[in-house]
Amino acid sequence: MGAGVMKKSGGGGRRRRHRGQSAAMSEINVTPFVDVMLVLLIIFMVAAPLMTVGVPIELPDTAANAMPTPDEEPLTITLTADGLVLIQTTEVADNDLLPKLTAIAAERTSNKVYLRADGAVPYKRVAQLMGALNAGGFNDIGLVTDIDGPTFGGGN
Repeated sequence: MGAGVMKKSGGGGRRRRHRGQSAAMSEINVTPFVDVMLVLLIIFMVAAPLMTVGVPIELPDTAANAMPTPDEEPLTITLTADGLVLIQTTEVADNDLLPKLTAIAAERTSNKVYLRADGAVPYKRVAQLMGALNAGGFNDIGLVTDIDGPTFGGGN
């Protein structure tokens, strides 16, 4: 992206003493810059969905609509089919759950939490976890499910 050399074209004067004299070209070629920016944009568009927190579980299917996304990164609690409880991606023992939730609630501005529970987990265990979330200071609990489940209106 440097300066090039551009030949002066003769104007029509009588005497041409300075034949072949060159002047510096002061234009910047922005095409390579735009190409690099477009490549970076495509890379970030592909990589952004891969950066979400997730533990592989089999979510139940429902007909619920998607929840709006909050301003800060949502706190995600996962209950696996084996009965393990994970805060984001960190495994937590049942005895340590309530103190950790209380400490996290004190640091966060939002009391919103997303609960991801495997479909094979008994409802009793999910209800116990929801009670622990409420006792820990999170009373805005969103249950995460997969879409395209039964609609109970004669749909699927």
